[in-house]
Order: sequence, then C-alpha cells, then structure tokens
Amino acid sequence: MSAHAESHDHHHDDHHDDEVVSHSTMGGYLLGFFLAVVLTAIPFWLVMDKVIPDTRTLSVVLLAFAAIQIVVHMIYFLHMDTKSQGGWNMLALIFTLVLVVITLSGSIWVMFHMNANMMPGMSHDMSQQVKNLP
Repeated sequence: MSAHAESHDHHHDDHHDDEVVSHSTMGGYLLGFFLAVVLTAIPFWLVMDKVIPDTRTLSVVLLAFAAIQIVVHMIYFLHMDTKSQGGWNMLALIFTLVLVVITLSGSIWVMFHMNANMMPGMSHDMSQQVKNLP
C-alpha cells in the first residue's frame, strides 16, 4: 500500500470521529412521552368541557398545541436539532414547511376567490327555486 493511500485512509477515519451522533436516554424518552401526553390531554379537556366557547379561538388554541406537540416529537423521538446530519435535517424541515405554507395558503386563496367570484344568481336559494319549477 502506498503512503498516499495510508494517509488518505487515516484522514477518512479522523473525519468519522468528528461526527457527533445524538442518542437519547430513558429519561429523555420518558420526558418526551410525558410532554406528549400532557399536550394531548389539555386540548382534549378544552374540547370536552367546552372551556373555550368561541370555536375560532378554540381552533387557534388547538393548532398551537398541535404545533408544540410536533416540535416535542421531533426533538425527543426523532432527535432532530440543528446539528443532526450536519444540518441537513433542519434544512429539509424548513423546505417542507415552506412547501406546506405555500400549498395551504394557495389553496385557501383559490377557494376564497372561487367563492367570491361565483356567477351571479347561483346562490343556494336560486338552486332550490330551480328544483321547484314545474
């Protein structure tokens, strides 16, 4: 084996030593499980006991709890952070979030404008009148 090949192999081995792999402990998993249960039980209680009577406010609160629970799962169970896989996991997550926001906002925009720009006279009352014609 040549000296160049040996030095290349040695350099390659050193590169793997620099990579830090995140492993969780049993305590970390239990904390994640506890947070997931709490973040499920509170919204369940809010809905079942009708703590928040306004449905729009309740929807926003439930979405906030869902977003927090997604973050808990990503950190405690999927071990995602800014350092995992050299930052590629975080970049993929950001890209996915951008695509989801574009898709959802575009869909809501299209549905709103389709509803606002319906042909005149095509309301629900008009369709009922057409059915009752002899």
